Amino acid sequence: MSASKPSFPLFSVHEPRIRILHYTWIAFFITFLMWFGHVSLMPFIRESLHLTDAQVKAFLILNVALTIPVRILVGMLVDRYGPRLSYSVLLAVCGVLCIGFAMAQTFEQLAVMRFLLGLTGAGFVIGIRLVSEWFPAREVGIAEGIYGGWGNFGAAVAKMGMPILAISVFGGEFGWRYAIALTGFIAIVYAGIFYRNVTDTPKGATYFKPKKAGGLEVTTRSDLVFYLLVNLPIYLILYVLAWRLAPSGLNIISSTFAAVCYGIITALVVWQSWKIWQVNRHLMTEEVPLAQRYKFKQVAILNLAYLACFGSEIAVVSMLPMFFGDMFHLTPMQMGIMAGSFTVMNLVARPGGGWLSDRFGRRTVLLTCLGAQTAGYILLSNVSESWGMAVAVAITLVTSVFVQAACGAVYSIVPLIQRRMTGQIAGMAGAYGNVGGVLFLTVLSFVSPHAFFMVIAGMSALAFLAANFIDEPKGHMVEVDENGNLQMIAVE
Repeated sequence: MSASKPSFPLFSVHEPRIRILHYTWIAFFITFLMWFGHVSLMPFIRESLHLTDAQVKAFLILNVALTIPVRILVGMLVDRYGPRLSYSVLLAVCGVLCIGFAMAQTFEQLAVMRFLLGLTGAGFVIGIRLVSEWFPAREVGIAEGIYGGWGNFGAAVAKMGMPILAISVFGGEFGWRYAIALTGFIAIVYAGIFYRNVTDTPKGATYFKPKKAGGLEVTTRSDLVFYLLVNLPIYLILYVLAWRLAPSGLNIISSTFAAVCYGIITALVVWQSWKIWQVNRHLMTEEVPLAQRYKFKQVAILNLAYLACFGSEIAVVSMLPMFFGDMFHLTPMQMGIMAGSFTVMNLVARPGGGWLSDRFGRRTVLLTCLGAQTAGYILLSNVSESWGMAVAVAITLVTSVFVQAACGAVYSIVPLIQRRMTGQIAGMAGAYGNVGGVLFLTVLSFVSPHAFFMVIAGMSALAFLAANFIDEPKGHMVEVDENGNLQMIAVE
């Protein structure tokens, strides 16, 4: 930023926008604490309820299944009803579900609660819209980066802290239940704190809402077709998840129930396509004024970029401990540290990616990070025991920095496309991130880890090529208030 631009007073809580930022990342942190709280406690849950290997693997699938479509749904709701109400309700509902999971007595009860707790993964979308309302374009990259990076750290705290809480604080056979229930209680309490202290916009500002609910408003006929096509991977990956649980996969559900799942997903595709058509059918008879248009390609490119960066982060964190553990003969504790090393960089790398985007250009930083990420995954695809653990860890850490900085760069652009639909755009990009995680882990089940890294490198290269066609946000976006008046919002 130039010398004329104000500094970013991160710890000046008397600044209203900074105070809102802290309330928001803490809300996100709590959602991830709930979402990933069960993962590190799975050995205790498995022993307590005598779960099979297939049932444990099923939890990993159920953990993300609902998150993919619900990120899009929550994006619509936050654009319509505002982030203050949306985040408060989500925290309270997920807190109750978390307590329900802690009280479950059978695998079926656990599975239902785990599936529903996928809703917690949608909290991220709400904060993106709220932060974008409170920060000007010149600061939105670093603000969104801090929100995303510090909130994401809730997953790392869950993985490291929940076993300590269950064993050292509560102890006994039901220690894991008390630990998980505690996170739910925290979420319920914080829902009230958040609702009491947060507002959707600064005083006097307008909260712009979509004209219709049910899907993104696109501005040309060609973009409508493009939008419908971009939705397909989100639902195709749901078929993959259902297949993984069916007899042809983990054999957790019956063929009949699998068929019901396929039917529900198909109905969801048809319903969503119909809603998108309803929202945008006016394009068949009239044109959107040029000043009010935006390019849907911006959304599509960001979706692909987030699939490559956040999707690979999810997948790599899941497999990295075992990969390096087998290669370098690590202890379980060393394997846990290895997994944490890839995620802990979120604290600085994601805000760093946002800050660099504000300072040097969002397109430039996104391209740089995706290019470096591609190179890092190519190196990881060739790593071997002969390289030594120090070199392997160094490559992993450097790669993780660029992966998470790329995430920050993506969400430095998302709020600058169309203000009234920021929640939906953030939700779609977030859903693509989860699609990437499922896609890469599915690939891993068929190929070697080295080939797995090459597949990620290939997808990262594809995202890099696509990002060359993204437009740097410049000038102003045009929004229409409730009275039909046009308002100009700076995007640089």
